Amino acid sequence: MLIVGLGNPGKKYEDTIHNMGFMTVDKLLDKIGGALDKKGGDALYCVQYIGGQKHIIAKPQTYMNLSGVSVKQLANSNKIDFSQTLIIYDDIDLPLGNVRVRKEGSGGSHNGMKNIVAECGTTAIARVRIGVGDERGNRELKDYVLSKVGKEKHAVLDKVFDKVADGVWQYMIDGDIDSLMRKLNGKLV
Repeated sequence: MLIVGLGNPGKKYEDTIHNMGFMTVDKLLDKIGGALDKKGGDALYCVQYIGGQKHIIAKPQTYMNLSGVSVKQLANSNKIDFSQTLIIYDDIDLPLGNVRVRKEGSGGSHNGMKNIVAECGTTAIARVRIGVGDERGNRELKDYVLSKVGKEKHAVLDKVFDKVADGVWQYMIDGDIDSLMRKLNGKLV
């Protein structure tokens, strides 16, 4: 299985709204005692064996809008079918504290997911969308998603990351996407 958290690499983008996938992967790695100790496929990643199954957990280093390049390389080089891939990312169309898991679908309005669908040539890729709300006001969308999360949002999001990481860990064990959907879909905090 391939678990990919989306975000933008580098200090400039740490703790920004667009890095929900990176932050969730960090929480998951804390829980399972993993570390991103490998480089390849335009990503930092680790290999974990859970229940005898090989899992790749990754953070693409391509920047958000080219995430598909990394996902495709990681899946192909590790012989992982796209149907065994789970992408975690931010979603401004969901209220803060809400999560939506889907088995497949278009990239919607998210440029990173759009690029993944385009590069991989399929919509049959599971995803976990973490709600960040749309509080941009008069700001451009780009400026909003690249803004810092802030203390108030972190109070909610840290709990969301914890619950999503628990759910993804269970998903890595049992591979049951329907169970993950039942566990995570809706308002978590």
